[in-house]
Amino acid sequence: MTLSVQFLTMASMVAGGFYLGIVLDTFRRFSKHWKNKILLVYMMEISFWLTQVFILYYVLYLVNAGELRLYVFAACLLGFATYQVLAATLYKRLLEWMIAIIKRILQFFHRLISTLVIAPIRYIIRLLLAFSMFLLNTILVICGFILKMVYLPLKWIAGVLYKLLPKKIKLFLHHLAGFYSKIQNICRKYLRIISSKWR
Repeated sequence: MTLSVQFLTMASMVAGGFYLGIVLDTFRRFSKHWKNKILLVYMMEISFWLTQVFILYYVLYLVNAGELRLYVFAACLLGFATYQVLAATLYKRLLEWMIAIIKRILQFFHRLISTLVIAPIRYIIRLLLAFSMFLLNTILVICGFILKMVYLPLKWIAGVLYKLLPKKIKLFLHHLAGFYSKIQNICRKYLRIISSKWR
């Protein structure tokens, strides 16, 4: 390995350690959202570290074909320590500031969508429901009026015909009406028993 390759390897690993400090603080900042889910914590930790190892080794592979030496780990540790001493506090503040800005942007778009899209749709749906109920009530009133107009003449004709019937037929109709009433009462009784058992 030439001197220039060794120098480039050291520089890249110091930068990699610095990068590792940044992504680790970012990961720790968001890890509180899943800290109560043990399985997810293990999955996220394993995925995070495997990803970072892959990225750092890929950088090392691009620089010196993936040759590992002791100074590679020392350089990576130096970069991580440099980040912790010089930039960790500043980056955490910057991260919180960026998160706050993103939250405000998302809240703005949420309110904008709620005001311009969701609220009008809700208003239109309520208006359509109100119109449908009004239309249904109007149809029911008209149908009731038509039924009354038809029922009253039929009732009058049936009353006249009933008076003209012989007494035997009238007696038979009375018995038939009584039998129908008994059947209806029995059905209602059993329906009440069945419904009470299902409660």
